Amino acid sequence: MNRFFKERLWLVYTALASLSWGFWGVMTKFVSADINPFVNHFLFSAGMLFTVPFILRTCKIREVNMKGILWGMGGGFLAVIGNVSVYHSFSIGGLASVVIPLTNLYPMGTILIALLVFKEKLHWMNGIGILIVVPAIIMLSGQSQIFDDPLLFFRSLGLKTWLLFALLSLFLYVLFSVSQKVTTNYISAGWSYLSFIASCVIASVFFIVFGLIDYNFSHKTLGIGLVAGLVDGFGVLAIFAAYRAKGKAAKVSSIAAMLQQLFTIILAIIFLREKLAWIGYMGIGLAIMGSFFLSIEKRKT
Repeated sequence: MNRFFKERLWLVYTALASLSWGFWGVMTKFVSADINPFVNHFLFSAGMLFTVPFILRTCKIREVNMKGILWGMGGGFLAVIGNVSVYHSFSIGGLASVVIPLTNLYPMGTILIALLVFKEKLHWMNGIGILIVVPAIIMLSGQSQIFDDPLLFFRSLGLKTWLLFALLSLFLYVLFSVSQKVTTNYISAGWSYLSFIASCVIASVFFIVFGLIDYNFSHKTLGIGLVAGLVDGFGVLAIFAAYRAKGKAAKVSSIAAMLQQLFTIILAIIFLREKLAWIGYMGIGLAIMGSFFLSIEKRKT
């Protein structure tokens, strides 16, 4: 039994990351309508800073590798630009029924890179899991138009500016996910996390200098935003730990994306009294099934 969990320690960290991001997803619902994406990022970055004293204790100077630091910071910048791009897509008329499912499919790009570039080897059952993950992610996104009215969904597509920004976000999220795996090839999860935070702080300073931060928000928004950043930070740290524990990019990215939405829905039902449509229950079932197939490991010889 100990060997079973030791070989799947990456799965434990991935689940912890997804749970953290699930809490983050619920918290953002309390503040996202009151602030713009730049303030959102500023508050989350400030919240993550509270985790730094605990992480510094685990980081040793002799483990520093500049290539890993640069990969970690570069990935952080990609995530920030991707988030801003999503919000901008919405601000210029982007349809949630298209933007949300589209950007949530970033693990598919990560899987392709993992197989073609990283040469990751998967069990044949993992392939079944990947096929299950795609509809599960869309169903759990809360935007089921692609199933309810597929003709209308595809008619919504076209050469529109908001769709280009959504596609840009998708591309950046793929690169961010890949960069997390590469970063942990050079440095520990702790240093990877600190590199990510450094890029977030630099981006926040940039937003402040260019006057993009509107400080006219309530104390409640400030408190929730800081706590959400703290929880989001633990999720990022856990995902770095999952990769450091030899988690494969194809598995970690897809399971994390799927379980994050699953936990967000469950927590929203518990704390926000939200109702779940039938397609959401189907998504939950597929998420559990897909996670099982993706957790299967090839036997070591």
